[in-house]
Amino acid sequence: MLLKTVKAALLLVHLFILGLGGWLYFESREAARETPRTILFDVENGRGVRAIAAALKEKGIIRKRWPLVWQYEFFFFPKSLKAGEYQFRSTQTRSEILEDLVRGKIYLHAVTIAEGLTAREMTGSFLAAGLGATEDFEKAFGETSAIEEWDGKARNLEGYLFPETYRFAKGTTASEIFEKMTAQFIAVFDESWRRRAVELRMSIRDVVTLASLIEKETSLAEEKSLVSAVFHNRLRLGMSLGCDPTIIYVLKQQGLFEGRLHARHLKLDNPYNTYLYPGLPPGPICNPGRDSLRAALYPGPEDYLYFVSRNDGSHAFSRTLREHQAAVKRFQRPL
Repeated sequence: MLLKTVKAALLLVHLFILGLGGWLYFESREAARETPRTILFDVENGRGVRAIAAALKEKGIIRKRWPLVWQYEFFFFPKSLKAGEYQFRSTQTRSEILEDLVRGKIYLHAVTIAEGLTAREMTGSFLAAGLGATEDFEKAFGETSAIEEWDGKARNLEGYLFPETYRFAKGTTASEIFEKMTAQFIAVFDESWRRRAVELRMSIRDVVTLASLIEKETSLAEEKSLVSAVFHNRLRLGMSLGCDPTIIYVLKQQGLFEGRLHARHLKLDNPYNTYLYPGLPPGPICNPGRDSLRAALYPGPEDYLYFVSRNDGSHAFSRTLREHQAAVKRFQRPL
C-alpha cells in the first residue's frame, strides 16, 4: 500500500513538473501584445532576476513578470544575467529576452564618422549617441601615446582619428573611443604605405597633413590624385600651396569663420596660412579618409600646378598661371 502511495505521489510530481515545464515553455513563447517597437533597457550590476523582471514589465517589454522569473529558475539558473544596455523588441518572447540577458548581448550604438571632420566636429556625433562627455573628449584628444611611434611631434590626435562606422556600448569612455579610432588608422596605414612614405621622403605626419588638405579640397574620388599632384608639384618647386581650407581651419579654431573667405584672410599671419608660409602647414587640418591618404602617397602623373572650383563639386585643373586665371575668371567671383 505504501509503495503504491509513493508511486502515485511520484507520478503526480512528475506530471506536475511536466505540466509546469510545458506551461513555462508556452509562456516563454508569448510576447507582449502591442505595436512592435524597440526599447532600450539598462541592467545594472548586481540586479537580480526579480528586479529585472519587474523593470521589464514596467517598460512594457513583457506582460507578466513571474513567468519570466520561473522560466529563468527552471531553464537558465544558475547562469547570471549580464549587466549592460540592451535593445529589446516588444515582439520578443520571454525566452529570447532571457537568452539575450544570459549571453550578454548588449546593444552597441552605431556612430558613422564622415571623412574630413575635425576632432571637435566628430565629438558631436558621439555625444548625440549618448557616449562620453565634452570635457572627456577634449582631454582624450590630447592623449597622444597611441601615435607617439608614428608621429613624435603630435600634440593631439587630429588626423589620426580614422573616419568609419563604429559601434560602442553605453559607458564607453572618450579615451576608449579615440583609442579604437587611432588603432583603425594604424591598421589602414599598413606596411606598404609606410614604405611608400619613405620612398617619397615624407614622414607619416607629412602624409597625413597632406591627405587632410586633399580631403578638404575635394570630395570626388577621381579628383584626389589630381589635387595631390598639384600639391606635390608645388612642394617640389618651392611654391606656396595656397590652400584655402588651411586658413578656414585657423579661423574656425578661433571662432572667426563667417562662412566665406575674404581677401583680408589671405594675409592672416599664421603658420597654417599656406599662402604666406611655404610648405605643408604645421599639422593635419582634419581627419582624412582612406582615399585621401592613398592619394597623398600616390599623386597622379600630371604636371598641374593650379585648380579652381567649378562650384558644382568638381574642379578645373591648369598647368599655367594664364590658364588658371582664365578658369578663375570663368568660375569664381572675387573674394
